[in-house]
Amino acid sequence: MTYKAPLADIAFALKHGASFASAIEQGLFGELTMDDVDAVLAEAGRFADQVIAPLNRDGDKFGTPFKDGVVTTAPGWKQAYKAWQTGGWNGLAGPVDFGGQALPQAVAAACTEMWHGASMAFAVGPLLTMAAIDALNDHGSAELKKTYLEKLVTGEWTGTMQLTEPQAGSDVGALRTRAERAPDGTYRLTGQKIFITYGEHDLTDNIIHFVLARLPDAPPGTRGISLFLVPKFLLKPDGSLGERNDVRAHSVEHKLGIHGSPTCTMIFGDKGGATGYLIGRENAGMACMFTMMNRARLGVGLQGVGIAERATQQALAYARDRQQGRVVGREPGTKAGDMSPIIEHPDVRRMLLTMRALTQAARTICYATAIALDFAERSKDDAARQAAEQRASLLTPVAKAFSTDIANEVTSLGVQVHGGMGFIEETGAAQHFRDARIAAIYEGTNGIQAIDLVTRKLPLANGDAIAAHIEELRGVVKELGARNEPGFGWTPVRLGDAVESLARATDWLLARLDKEPEAALVGATPYLRLFALATGGVFLAKEALAALRLGADAAARVAVTRFFAENFAVQAGAIERTVVECAEGVMGADAALSS
Repeated sequence: MTYKAPLADIAFALKHGASFASAIEQGLFGELTMDDVDAVLAEAGRFADQVIAPLNRDGDKFGTPFKDGVVTTAPGWKQAYKAWQTGGWNGLAGPVDFGGQALPQAVAAACTEMWHGASMAFAVGPLLTMAAIDALNDHGSAELKKTYLEKLVTGEWTGTMQLTEPQAGSDVGALRTRAERAPDGTYRLTGQKIFITYGEHDLTDNIIHFVLARLPDAPPGTRGISLFLVPKFLLKPDGSLGERNDVRAHSVEHKLGIHGSPTCTMIFGDKGGATGYLIGRENAGMACMFTMMNRARLGVGLQGVGIAERATQQALAYARDRQQGRVVGREPGTKAGDMSPIIEHPDVRRMLLTMRALTQAARTICYATAIALDFAERSKDDAARQAAEQRASLLTPVAKAFSTDIANEVTSLGVQVHGGMGFIEETGAAQHFRDARIAAIYEGTNGIQAIDLVTRKLPLANGDAIAAHIEELRGVVKELGARNEPGFGWTPVRLGDAVESLARATDWLLARLDKEPEAALVGATPYLRLFALATGGVFLAKEALAALRLGADAAARVAVTRFFAENFAVQAGAIERTVVECAEGVMGADAALSS
């Protein structure tokens, strides 16, 4: 089964779960209307369904053959990328002055989900180009933007993000790639980078690498890192392609998943040094790169949502078609041995509802993060912009980590629903499982996201950002209880308990960040899960309440919300206890790890 963009679910989550409709009403996006947004989503969905999705299986089987420094992408990928570029999709949220459409980040987020649902391996390349656009637009000089930005925005050229080295993975401060100042004001880079997505390919004539490197007199650690723009081909004075720069792909990795995406080892300086151009200030590269990384982290969260959605669609289709056994209590059919579709079996229903509920919760968290970015960029009030920036900062690690964690859970359940056939590559369920696995690792492992949430984001504005978020959740729970809708069952109580568990765990962590940092770090990952379960459950309730008001597929949304509350939100109390009680058991367990 191929992918079908879930336009109704996406639009409803965007408008009501993430409050995009409210932002439209407030005039945040000028003359943009919901009709405009629906048209963009419909066309993006069509492109995902008809152009990208059919390539997914071929990309997995063909891979990225590498010979004599050249990567060959799978059949049909060059044509699909050309259609992508011609359609203007690369510049959806890009700056108008450089060929973009400046549409809201939230609209781009919804489209990003669809493209990754269609094929993670294809869509991850443009995702990094979009992140590069943000970094160059925010931190690059006027000359660099004039020379390179339009080509990136239009998709004529692609961009890469180059941080990782053999000895410097999550610890970026340990990188050794060197940058030497040249007399002409440029720099010469030497060194090696690994795990570089789309570091070499045949989709565009030029590739613009965004590379972290260290100057000879730089201070140690992350304080001494600078960001450089290093083109594959240098440019002539008229802007046309000139000689090849001193950078090359040495090899491509043989990976568990996303086989259609070339993951390269890159070498700089075989002939004395690759020419690079400084972005921002010397030794301030991490600030520039974080602009790129934060957008990419949200994008990777949306990858998780997309691949989870695809796995859910395929599992549902299989479960409706596959017949095995007879449901308990079902009247025998006219024929002896009549069997039931497996979707009628209680445990299969539980798995399918788990897949759907987790996917929809992660989707709305990601969209809410994107809306916060829009308010941070577009609000006319300084205080509102600052509050939105803090909200986006708070939600970003949750959007990235929770969405990619559940992608692994959902795609694994997708294999399980298929039974033995899920273990066979031909069904495609195994590919989703393999492809999803990387998302919890790259753009900052999910453990790093949890540490970021607890140590950097909870203390924002002296704790006011997280306090405001918890009060928002409490407000929805109060509205939910007042509705007194029988279909919700115990949902208001279960979500209310989850939010209060989040509040107590938050207070506990904030009180220990300075005096007991180790205890806070041990509790970081379970805390992020607690945050996501409380937030995701309440955001689903927002959608269900809106559906009841509008009479729009209310029964389904109420059912998903109730399932989430009764199966996931109920875990909050136990996770809270893990956060506050687990430190000694983890750090005092040397004996268990000594052999």
